[in-house]
Amino acid sequence: ERPQQELVQLELLCKQLYETSDTAARQEAEKTLVQFSNSPDCLSKCQLLLERGDSPYAQLLAATTLTKLISRPNVTLPLEQRIHIRSYVLNYLGSRPKLANFVSQALVQLYARITKQGWCDSHKGEFVFRHVTNDVSQFLQSGVTRLVMIGVQLLSQLVAEMNQISESEARRSAAKHRNRSSSFRDLELYQIFQLGCDLLKKASEAIKTIDFNDVDQHGLLSHTLRLVLNCLTFDFIGTASDESQEDMATAVQIPTSWRDAFLGGNTLNLFFDLYNNLPPTLSPMAMSSLVLLASVRRTLLHNNERGAFLNQLVQGVKNILENPQSLSDPNNYHEFCRLLVRLKSIFQLGELVQVDNYPQRSEER
Repeated sequence: ERPQQELVQLELLCKQLYETSDTAARQEAEKTLVQFSNSPDCLSKCQLLLERGDSPYAQLLAATTLTKLISRPNVTLPLEQRIHIRSYVLNYLGSRPKLANFVSQALVQLYARITKQGWCDSHKGEFVFRHVTNDVSQFLQSGVTRLVMIGVQLLSQLVAEMNQISESEARRSAAKHRNRSSSFRDLELYQIFQLGCDLLKKASEAIKTIDFNDVDQHGLLSHTLRLVLNCLTFDFIGTASDESQEDMATAVQIPTSWRDAFLGGNTLNLFFDLYNNLPPTLSPMAMSSLVLLASVRRTLLHNNERGAFLNQLVQGVKNILENPQSLSDPNNYHEFCRLLVRLKSIFQLGELVQVDNYPQRSEER
């Protein structure tokens, strides 16, 4: 009876924290909830709060508290406990497709954090936190748009988490972060990138049947485009560079093992098709991917391959200029300008004058 009363009390405090306009009540609730997160039985209470599922704010508290618990710098939860939390989160997300978005996002964050923390931990001779594509296969193969979207979110958040070094990590264990990050890059990242591209290819082929006003269908596309962007902006060589450097025409250091994705033009064509067919709420992300694809390091492709790659890029740019309707959207216009700057800075003039459309442009002058 008493634990039940405590849970009801916690739910009430969450409601006060997130909903009340009374500042004093909110501060009091916050103070009590901080004490809760430091209590010895916090872990079991979080699970009970999630199980009750009466209040999305209580579910949010449980998810964020668990994330704080596993992120504490000086305390590491036992390995079996962390394995249990990770399995529990995946089952919870898979069995409750109607969770509030902010709750599912907090649980996705928890999954990504716990997977990163445990990446180098082995249990009975097995690296149990590295079964990433297996973890999400139940979501991606479910055939339910909402669950597929959660599967994509899990991957996207994990890529972002593996790429990001927090201040406390930078101070304590930058080398540990680099080890996890490079291991993840070598073992999983290309497979995840291909998976994202495959999902986008299916969407592109069925574009006429997609209802962009449907929250889940729009959300699935948005998260898949974000997943691919997260893969392409990964810190491949461990420089921890920030976006301001990325904008200064720095080549994207795609690993040699990714070469096949840049040959034959299928990947470029896919993103030009998506840009041309998606609404302005989504098309700028397709153009952002094209900016990054145009920026791959010179040594990834041989000279003749590079010429074919540039030819396709310029053809795609020419098509956009001939049908400029989408450029009326400010975000599209901005990303398109970035693409033009990249073409100019990454490729040499001698390469640009060799493309099929260059003579035509000169004649028009």
